[in-house]
Parts: sequence; C-alpha cells; structure tokens
Amino acid sequence: MQELIAENPELISNHLSNLLLIAREYGVPDDHNKGGRWSVDHLFVTADAVPVLVEVKRATDTRLRREVIGQIMDYAANGSVYWPPGGLRADFERNCVALDLDPETTLSEFIKDRDPDEFWRQVDANLVAGEVRLVIAADEIPLELARILEFMNEQMRAEVWGVELRYYEARAD
Repeated sequence: MQELIAENPELISNHLSNLLLIAREYGVPDDHNKGGRWSVDHLFVTADAVPVLVEVKRATDTRLRREVIGQIMDYAANGSVYWPPGGLRADFERNCVALDLDPETTLSEFIKDRDPDEFWRQVDANLVAGEVRLVIAADEIPLELARILEFMNEQMRAEVWGVELRYYEARAD
C-alpha cells in the first residue's frame, strides 16, 4: 500500500488538492540533537503548502486503532518543532535527485506560477503553526477509529483523515 500511495497520492487526497511527495519513510526526531527517532510513512505537501503526514496500516495490525493515533500525533507534534526551516525543501530536492527528477521542474509543474521561495516559506510557516493534515490510510478503518478521527477533527486545528484503500483480488472461475 505504501508504494501505491507514493505513486498515486490522489488516492488519499480526496481530490481536494494535489499532493507533492517530499519523501517516504521521513525521519521524525524527538530532540534537536538527534536524528529521526521515528519515521512517517509518507510526507507530502499540498499546493496550498500544507504538510501532509501519512501513516499506512493494515486492518489486521492490532495497533490500528489506538496506537496509530498516538503515533501520528507524535510525528506531527515533534515534526512541527524539530524539522528545521528549509528542511522539507532540501529533502524534497534530495528525493527528486534520487528519483532522477529535476527538482525545479517538478516543483514548478506542481505550484504553477507561484514563487518557489514563497511556497517553501509557507510550508515552514504552516508546519510551525500546526496547520497540517494527518492521514491514516488502511485497508479498512474500524468504526472506533473513525469516531476518534471525527472527534479529533472537531477539536483540533489540524485535519485528521482516515482513508480506506480496500484490496480486491480477481478470482479466476
């Protein structure tokens, strides 16, 4: 599912906005002096410069309900404090080079006529302000988890989504 989401981010965007992949397995530190203690499955940004943290789980994973909520909240809380200004931009550029893509072309196709420096400044500002979208993607979202996500959306500045990506297998009869 992780590869599917990385290659087809529209699956989790609800077509509200395009998503630009910063990186997969993006490190999340828990201290200014440490490397990534954890890693979020995907880090994207929207065309409106909103960071999108995506955690992918299978319904068979018993951690899906309670643990995944704590996990994605850890990522958002620590990322907003410990990811340095300009860090997402630098990592996006490194990721593009690793994928044999031109970072400037990839970004300009994504943000169109917007100024790249202003876009990245807004990404950093949104991150610090807690203006983020948290997405839990799973092959099935249990009702208990859906209710937790609804509650969080009512109470928080950040958007919190649960996205079901059902798996279907063709059978030869």
